[in-house]
Amino acid sequence: MSGGVEVFLDEAPGETRGAVMRDGQYTHLLIQRDESPAQTRLGARCVGRVVEVNPGLRGGFVDLGAGAPAFLPFPRNDRLVQGQRLEVAVTAEPRAGKGAVVRRLGPGEGPPRLLEAGPDVAAQLRDLAGEAELVAGVAAIDAVTEAEEEALAARHVFASHGLDLAIERTRALIAVDIDHAPAAGRDPKQARAAANQLGLVQAARLIRLRNWAGLVVVDLVGDGQDAEAAGKAARAAFADEAQAVFGPVSRFGLLQFSLPWRRTPIEEVLLDPAGRRTVETRAFSLMRRLRRQLLSDTLSPRIAARCAPEEAAVLGPLVARLGPRAVIQADAALPPGGGRIEES
Repeated sequence: MSGGVEVFLDEAPGETRGAVMRDGQYTHLLIQRDESPAQTRLGARCVGRVVEVNPGLRGGFVDLGAGAPAFLPFPRNDRLVQGQRLEVAVTAEPRAGKGAVVRRLGPGEGPPRLLEAGPDVAAQLRDLAGEAELVAGVAAIDAVTEAEEEALAARHVFASHGLDLAIERTRALIAVDIDHAPAAGRDPKQARAAANQLGLVQAARLIRLRNWAGLVVVDLVGDGQDAEAAGKAARAAFADEAQAVFGPVSRFGLLQFSLPWRRTPIEEVLLDPAGRRTVETRAFSLMRRLRRQLLSDTLSPRIAARCAPEEAAVLGPLVARLGPRAVIQADAALPPGGGRIEES
C-alpha cells in the first residue's frame, strides 16, 4: 500500500473494527463489539454510585450499572462518601481483571446508568487521523485482518536494518528488547544510535497498535553510553503522548518510561487467558471471510460458512443481517477455528 495516512473502517453485525496505517505500517487497531458494556467504553458519560471508599488507594469504586465497579481516583483534599451519586466519564477501559477508570464531572442523580455513549469507531478514527477518507469493503476487511496479525505477533524483524525487536507484556511492565546486527564497515556508534532510534520508533508503533500502556522498560543496544541520544529518540517516538513520563537511561542501557492506560489491550479482546482465540474471535474471523466472499462474488446465489457448532451459535443470530445469500452451517466434524467458505 502507498505511503501517507490510510484509514479503514470495517462494520459488521456484532463487531466494528478500524485501523490506521501511516507510511505503510499499521499504528492503531480499534475493535468494538456489541456485547461489551457501553458504560465502560472510553469516553462514555454515566451516573455512578460510590459503592466503596478506599483511602489507601486514594479513591473509590463506582457502580456504573454494568460490569465491575469503576475506579475513581480523588485528589488528596477531596473526599468520597459511600452511596454518593456522581456524574463521571470513562478515562480508561477495563483490562486484566481491573475495572474501568473514571473521572468526576459533577454531582449525579438517579440510578447508575449510561448518559452518553463514548465515541464509536468511526469517530475515534477521525480523531486519530483527521479528515482522511474512511476506506470500507474488501480493502478494510483485509486491513483489519493484517493489523490483528501484527498486533498479536511477539517478535518483529526488520532485516533491511539488521533489527530484531521483541516486545512482551507481563503483569508488571512491558519489556522491549532491541537487538541489532551491525553491518561491516559502518561506524559502531552511529550504527547503535540508528538501531536504537528505529527500535524505539517501531516499539512506539507496536505499543499503540496493541493498546498497551503502563511501565515500559527498553533494553537498548549498547551499555548506556549513548544515553542522551536514546532519551531524545524515545521522547520523539512518543511525542503524541503528552502524559508520558520518562526516566534516565541506566548504566546498563535500560530506558524506563510510563504511559497512561486508555483502551483495553487488543489481546484481551481477542484471546482467552491461555492465549487462545476465543470462540467469538474465531466466529467473527469467519464472518469477515464470508463477507469478503460475498463482496467479491456477486453471482453465486448462496455462500455458506461451515464451522464448528460453538462458532455457528455465535454467528447464527447475526448472519441474517448479511442478506439472503449468506448462510451459516454447523458441522461437528470441523475443529474450532477450522471453518471454511463454500459457494453454491
